[in-house]
Amino acid sequence: MAENLKRTDLINAIEETRKSFDTDNPTVPFIEGDGIGIDIWPAAKKVFDAAVEKTYKNDRKINWIEVLAGQKAYDTTSEWLPDKTLETFNEYGVGIKGPLTTPVGEGIRSINVAIRQELDLYVCLRPIKYFKGIQTPTKNPQDVDITLFRENTEDVYAGKELENSSEDVEKLNNFLKQEFGWDIRIDSGIGIKPISQTASERLIRAALNYAVENDKKNVALVHKGNIMKFTEGAFRKWGYDLVKSEFSDVAVSWEDCGGDPGDKILVQDVIADAFLQQILIKPQMFDVIATTNLNGDYASDALAAQIGGIGISPGGNINYENGKAVFEATHGTAPKYAGQDKTNPGSLILSGVMMFRYMGWNSAADLIVNSMEKTILEGKVTYDLARGRSVKKILSSSEFANALISNMKTSKGRSSK
Repeated sequence: MAENLKRTDLINAIEETRKSFDTDNPTVPFIEGDGIGIDIWPAAKKVFDAAVEKTYKNDRKINWIEVLAGQKAYDTTSEWLPDKTLETFNEYGVGIKGPLTTPVGEGIRSINVAIRQELDLYVCLRPIKYFKGIQTPTKNPQDVDITLFRENTEDVYAGKELENSSEDVEKLNNFLKQEFGWDIRIDSGIGIKPISQTASERLIRAALNYAVENDKKNVALVHKGNIMKFTEGAFRKWGYDLVKSEFSDVAVSWEDCGGDPGDKILVQDVIADAFLQQILIKPQMFDVIATTNLNGDYASDALAAQIGGIGISPGGNINYENGKAVFEATHGTAPKYAGQDKTNPGSLILSGVMMFRYMGWNSAADLIVNSMEKTILEGKVTYDLARGRSVKKILSSSEFANALISNMKTSKGRSSK
């Protein structure tokens, strides 16, 4: 487990990470993904390679190396997540993955969660921003421009749970009754929800640092501390304490400024259920969100729905202290569509944009984003983005990738970065 770096050390660690990717021919491991991974990964890779070639000509190139996880790994190695995959991600520092299967109620635990926990990728980063032309269920989707930092290693995702009516759950239930007087129904499954000061502080520190770096005006700590006082309530407290101890020169809490932060970043907290209401009514009030694992899962999908769905919403899992990062499609495997060349590769493509920015390849990232904006406005979209719109033709996964590449226009004098 990496040391919980303070603000100054974290800034230095981030700078060292950027330097480590200052190479013209990086090796990037990838996981194709289960289900529709066989459709969206080839489409996304084609877009990535085209953007790099058009931006940097022959000066830069990505060396892709496939690693296995999920069904493909199990069929090949009898393991859902081989050690070799984790070792390869760890060795090269940055990687990207398609969606992976997670059975509900039985079978293997989430491979996605296992990758995050094994590599200690403590930030789940979700930038959520609207692309003009997409039909959405909300009235003003253009008001959504929010970057969400979700704690990635603990909370109910820690996997500390016992099955109901088992010998182990009976043993724990008896202990809780004897030691704490907790009377839990005997037929209950029991899960443990750890929220630590260490994990909370490093997550909130990363969010605050992002706000400083990107000139954001506010950071909201989203929690359910009114009910879970010693876990999510503590998350809130540790966040405010961190503002005072490490960020007082650039940020101030609502309570300490009376609602007028001046030229500093305003840090406030919002109860999770109220937050889900407010992002529908006034999403423009939020710039950066820092929240616990389960809240972040709910909130990121709710925000994605406001801009047109998770098919167009990217994500990354990052450890800002040691520089390791794995970027990923944020949606599921949709096995009934697998092999049909039908589904939207947008989430995976935009996750690649995040990866390029993390590597410092901003020109290639900009080229993809500009092309996607133009392509969507032209009505050249996959079936999910065609809902509610009049489009000339609904494109397949590969056709959407080709349309993006056709719309890539580089400008003279483009920065080598």
